[in-house]
Amino acid sequence: MDGCTQMCRVFLILFNFLFALVGFGLVALGMWLRFGAETRGFFDIDMKTTQFNIGVMVLVVTGVLMLLVAIIGDCGACNNSKAALGVFSGLLTVLIIIEIAAGVMAFMWSDRVSDELVNFYATIYAQYVNTNSPSQAVTLKLFHNAFDCCGVGGAIEMLVRDTCPKGSFMEKLMYSSCLGAIKEFFDANAPLVLGGFLGTAGIMTLALVCSCVLQRHVSVSHASPPAYVLLTSPPSAARMI
Repeated sequence: MDGCTQMCRVFLILFNFLFALVGFGLVALGMWLRFGAETRGFFDIDMKTTQFNIGVMVLVVTGVLMLLVAIIGDCGACNNSKAALGVFSGLLTVLIIIEIAAGVMAFMWSDRVSDELVNFYATIYAQYVNTNSPSQAVTLKLFHNAFDCCGVGGAIEMLVRDTCPKGSFMEKLMYSSCLGAIKEFFDANAPLVLGGFLGTAGIMTLALVCSCVLQRHVSVSHASPPAYVLLTSPPSAARMI
């Protein structure tokens, strides 16, 4: 095995190890969002139950697929298995296409996603003022801490102030509106999100190239050996060969 092939093999092993960690993280995140006590309030809100269920399902399915791809890739790289490397290359190609498509869609739909979150937050805010639901309080706290904001503009309801980020009484009065903070966050970070998706797709493409190089090396190494003469063969057989 030459130096280039050896480097590709090491890179594939490291890539698949990190890929498996990310996949496991996505599965764990999906399970936590669905069954965690802190986030179960998301699913008590009739308006967005379907959307959150779909989001959680996408996280879990994507994580499981990444774990499967990583396991197959590591088996192919460690065992020099042409079949495993071929399956790995095919699945990785599909993931690269999905990654690029997801990045472009996230960039193009950033305004729509921010509008949905703004409407979602405004709905939760209005419901919490009337119901004082603990699950809705958890949802508001997550929004407030994530976007460093509080309220929908103007005076903040006394009941809502307990869910604002930690700070003095005056600081809570001066927090920016979450409606504007959410929009600003998506407007500022949409290009970064697209760059992250494309950068990840680039690393996955490099892993795909390394897989093809290693697959070719395995094919060459398993080719038929040159003809040879058994030591027990008679001299006449050696002359014929």
